[in-house]
Amino acid sequence: MTVLEILLGLVLLVAGGDLLVRGSVGLAQRFGISELLIGLVLVGFGTSTPELMTSILAALNGSPGIAVGNVAGSNIANILLILGLTALICPLRVDPAALMRDGPANALAALAFTGLALAGLIGREAGLALVLALVTYLVITYRMEKGQKTPAAELHRSGTELVIPQPKPSQLPLNLLMAFGGLVMILGGAHFLVAGASTIARAAGVSDAVIGVTIVAVGTSLPELVTSAMAALKRQTDIALGNILGSNLFNILGILGLTAVISPLQVPQEIMRLDIWVLLGATAALLVFAMSGWRLSRREGALMLLAYVGYTGVILAKALG
Repeated sequence: MTVLEILLGLVLLVAGGDLLVRGSVGLAQRFGISELLIGLVLVGFGTSTPELMTSILAALNGSPGIAVGNVAGSNIANILLILGLTALICPLRVDPAALMRDGPANALAALAFTGLALAGLIGREAGLALVLALVTYLVITYRMEKGQKTPAAELHRSGTELVIPQPKPSQLPLNLLMAFGGLVMILGGAHFLVAGASTIARAAGVSDAVIGVTIVAVGTSLPELVTSAMAALKRQTDIALGNILGSNLFNILGILGLTAVISPLQVPQEIMRLDIWVLLGATAALLVFAMSGWRLSRREGALMLLAYVGYTGVILAKALG
């Protein structure tokens, strides 16, 4: 039953996230919201909704290890696993303008996460500061790119087209139904995933943090995997990288911030000792790889995948040893 709960939760999260993004983008287009703003906010936030709901429910259910581990593990999986796989499918082209804006923002967010994690407690004030940082970033980015034909602006607009190749904003009832139905499915999926993961952790004698950075993190990152793989198959590789950079920023500033505002988070020792440093290293490696020739090659993708396998192996060996 526990395995079925997790599988059902993952299916509901992926399907619900897809419906929510499609419905929300359709509604935004129906009411004349620009594609740039849709790409910046709705697509980025929509693909991160599974992580948000899962982290909030985990924190409210007294499992801060799952909540914090989900954010750290999702960002690690986004970089090492998803970008690694995507680069193997097709080497990723890097837009220098987008990277020079989003790259430093990701680095600063990872450093902020590290500082808060090492403090041991992410309180409401810190959570609110993270959320305000995200809002500030979005406002500045929107004002910089509004009405411009910069490569970064086109990346966000193309991201919208990737989610809905042939949008039909006139179908208001259908878009409302998709958005609401997607949200309900995400809530249900998060409930099943957290319940099943917590049960497995107790039965196996491992901590919530271990489950959070492995099963839960990879599961809630599936929407990013699907979006990035679609972009690579369509040779829109700059979207794949932009999707991950945006998702990681939302995860730390938005998801961790909102979760801490709702319920202050005690950071488990396991995350302080290993995961936070892997996240910092993965973020640094991504920026170095991306700036070396402004592309991610298949070789670099393979190295990232090997690093993820090694990281997962160390976690499992410590948990089961």
